[in-house]
Amino acid sequence: MKIYLTAVLLAGLSGGVAAQGQVNIICSVQAEWCNLMSTVYAKTTGVKVNMVAKGSGEALAQINAEKANPKTDIWFGGTGDPHLQAAEQNLTLEYKSPQLGALYPWAQKQAADSKFRTVGVYLGPLGFGYNTELLAKKKIAAPKSWADLLRPEYKGEIQMANAASSGTSYTVIATLVQLMGEDKAFEYMKQLHKNVSTYTRSGVAPAKAVARGETAVSISFVHDVTTEAAQGFPAASVTPIEGTGAEVGSMSIVKDGPNTEAAKKFYEWALTPGGQQFGLAAKQFQLPSNAKVPVDPRMTNPSKIKLINYDYAKYGASAERRRLIAKWEKEVFNQQK
Repeated sequence: MKIYLTAVLLAGLSGGVAAQGQVNIICSVQAEWCNLMSTVYAKTTGVKVNMVAKGSGEALAQINAEKANPKTDIWFGGTGDPHLQAAEQNLTLEYKSPQLGALYPWAQKQAADSKFRTVGVYLGPLGFGYNTELLAKKKIAAPKSWADLLRPEYKGEIQMANAASSGTSYTVIATLVQLMGEDKAFEYMKQLHKNVSTYTRSGVAPAKAVARGETAVSISFVHDVTTEAAQGFPAASVTPIEGTGAEVGSMSIVKDGPNTEAAKKFYEWALTPGGQQFGLAAKQFQLPSNAKVPVDPRMTNPSKIKLINYDYAKYGASAERRRLIAKWEKEVFNQQK
């Protein structure tokens, strides 16, 4: 797969190896995905790629800290909310790609919501992961709904991430608020808290814990569970029947970065079908935003699940995010079980 991708990209970038310069990238997807993109882009263009992997929260903090003298050119991947915050704070460059029309509507909407300071590069629905062997051993049915997670047999059997450090967990909060209304959502989360054994630092950790039999159920992006299943672990996933939200993984050009023109070239390449195949090559199963990318059958098809009409502009705003996370910490995370 990797050899095929490299060959395709080499063929599609005629004369690219003579290119000069460098580009500094913060990458907020999985390490292998970052490494594949970096290696192939450098080899096919001759551009030096300085790539560092950071979670989306850390990436936003770094870009904000460097705003007087930016060191980063482009920020690739990670949940879309921090990208919208960066746009709101005027940290990223307004740039309207000529390829927007080739992208799915949800990716185009992310660009429009940010006034073209970011763009969607993949979609990842939120759902539940579960360990098939562990549930069978405990004689517990797999969850199918948000309501199921409150059942007494799930006490101590659920992991989710901490909203203070995880974009995944914030997506859970924002999804439930939109699905149920804020008051009912927080009452629900207080009840759910009684069944949660651990709040992890990262969003992917609960899916890994499910795969390894350390917990029975995770609240996670379903593609993270699919990655574990593809590696042979007894993990499966489901999206809740009441409806669910999704992350729009995004990409942004840093305003006044040291290599803006090089950043624009990488940005355009990362939106092409060739540039969007590295997630799958790295055994990641988010849905790429370019509609011409072949869809792997293991990817979740948005048309076959119940997605809410998630308001990314409202719930991606800094003030709303801070408010909801603070309320969650006070009313849910800090309460006694």
